[in-house]
Amino acid sequence: MWSGDAVMTLDELAERVESTGLEVLCITDHNAVKGAQAALESDLGCRVIVGEELRTTQGEIIGLFLDERVPIGLKPGDAAERIRDQGGLVYIPHPFDPLRRPLSGQAIDALVAEGRVDAFEVLNAKVSLDSLNERAVRYAKKHGLTPGAGSDAHDPAALGAAYVAMPDFDGPTDFLEHLGEGRIVGHRFDRPRAWSPRIIPGDL
Repeated sequence: MWSGDAVMTLDELAERVESTGLEVLCITDHNAVKGAQAALESDLGCRVIVGEELRTTQGEIIGLFLDERVPIGLKPGDAAERIRDQGGLVYIPHPFDPLRRPLSGQAIDALVAEGRVDAFEVLNAKVSLDSLNERAVRYAKKHGLTPGAGSDAHDPAALGAAYVAMPDFDGPTDFLEHLGEGRIVGHRFDRPRAWSPRIIPGDL
């Protein structure tokens, strides 16, 4: 709910974790880390990686293993540097989906050339066209990028729609190494997910 466009409470998250059997969640609210930190301190029944999906001047980037929020409105390279300064990982979400504020192609190419991309999303369960995920697969292979996947869940039912089955890990470096050994699991949705707004309490 910290994202502003999502409708999931911590209680609902815990219920969904139990029903799906997920062991690790990367929680990446838009431009915020408080929700992920609250989840980390609660009893969700799984491990939590604190992250943030932040808007840069050229689209969105995800930082994983963060200690604090990265401000919005930075240039992509500066955002990647802020993430790395925290010991975090730079993850590129929904890279070619024109409906989702993706990072621009020019910015992606520049970050890749500079070695600032740690993982590249090749399966996003919320992307409506298979061709967009397939394009991401080709790009990752061409540039030798570690592939990732995400459910992009904004509601409980979507959690676990895409994930990576991978060996256990200890910290960001180990996570990235084992992510590359993982198996991506997921599917397209057959129909759009239902979405309804909620009023978010002022203290969130």
